[in-house]
Amino acid sequence: MSTAKSTGGSLRIPVVNIEGFEEGDADHRSEIAGLVDRAARDVGFMQIKGHGIPELAADGLAEAMDGFFALPFEDKAALKPATPEVNRGYTAPRDERLSYSLGITSPADLFEAFNVGTEAAEFPGLDLAGEHYPANMWPDRPALFERDVEEWMRQAGALANTLTRVFAVALDLPADYFRSYTDHSMDTLRMNRYQLPDGEVRLEPGQLGMGPHTDYGVLTVLWADDVLPGLQILDSEGTWHDVRPAPGALLINLGDLLARWTNDRWISTMHRVLAPIDAEGRPLLRRSAAYFHDGNADAVIDCLPSCVDIDTPRLYEPVTVADHLAAKLAGSRSLKPNHRASREATRLALSATNTDMT
Repeated sequence: MSTAKSTGGSLRIPVVNIEGFEEGDADHRSEIAGLVDRAARDVGFMQIKGHGIPELAADGLAEAMDGFFALPFEDKAALKPATPEVNRGYTAPRDERLSYSLGITSPADLFEAFNVGTEAAEFPGLDLAGEHYPANMWPDRPALFERDVEEWMRQAGALANTLTRVFAVALDLPADYFRSYTDHSMDTLRMNRYQLPDGEVRLEPGQLGMGPHTDYGVLTVLWADDVLPGLQILDSEGTWHDVRPAPGALLINLGDLLARWTNDRWISTMHRVLAPIDAEGRPLLRRSAAYFHDGNADAVIDCLPSCVDIDTPRLYEPVTVADHLAAKLAGSRSLKPNHRASREATRLALSATNTDMT
């Protein structure tokens, strides 16, 4: 079972500067790809610098999030989707349980969120199903919310596309190998706020800001506050480690579909977010925005031939992106435990805190 590897009880997230990859010579591209391959094998997370996303775009995203989450609850709740299967709009605190995506029950998660993503209308010639590419539900306030969020999506999407080219080179594939699997990708931007109501600090046993899970798709581009306690990842010894974003870097982690593609050569790392309370029991505010690059709904994900041999048998059966995501989302959003995630759930059994879950 592939899990993040710690050394001497500590776990370091590799920092990789990808500046110049697209225009660089073969040696430069190979050097970057080698660093990414090592990070993908050992940790499944990496800190990406040289990404080219201007700080102004991140500032605009943060302002948009703050403005939206500061709205009265009634205004936010009016943007909840008609059914939880629609992965758009507002999610109230305690509406989801991310551990259900692994088939493991837990107390309700404490985050609130707002989701936007790829729409079928962006690809008029493909006749894409609205259930996989639903329309966005944009709020009227704050005034520049849609503009600033769309700009971040454009920037994060461009980075995701560059990274899939880096990944291909790292796997000894043509740089554009993943293009046919991601040229109408089901991408989603999930904006999260972790904050308890004023005066509320009592938690259920085992309750978290966001429960343990692996990300579902190809890769995640994560912007996050540098606030502790917050994001943690699980290592191969069953220990949770804090993750802090490096200055000027974006956190990138690999998802289940990339782990399936590489037959677990690369790691889809188990992670969670602790409850927004400091060591003295005082409520904290933490924000994050995860851009999920998940692949085309109709793409069939099968183990790469180069990752399967007589010593490394196939670990996964082929699956479409849409079917894989539907099973995962039915767990976290519809609270139907996903019993097709036994390999991922086994990783969580290593954690000492698993005694808080059933």
